[in-house]
Amino acid sequence: NDSNDGSLLKETKSINSSLSTLSNVIERLQQGSPNVPFRESKLTMLLQNSLGGNSKTLAIVCCNPSASHFHESLCSLRFADKVNRVELKATSNFRC
Repeated sequence: NDSNDGSLLKETKSINSSLSTLSNVIERLQQGSPNVPFRESKLTMLLQNSLGGNSKTLAIVCCNPSASHFHESLCSLRFADKVNRVELKATSNFRC
């Protein structure tokens, strides 16, 4: 069905755009930039407190060992490596 293909393509473009913005945010955080583009996508706006705030963040990447998914898995692993290099400065907000 052409309408399903069109909506799937639109959704894929939107997801890729959000992930690209997330990648840009992560790069800016790594560089210690004072201007981080959190407002460029809904995803990064939602993650702003987790990425740029006082918190610890965990990213989970799923990879498929199938040869037909090699490129997608490689891109996912590269993204995970990039995310892993971000150093967030979480501190304790309370004392026991």
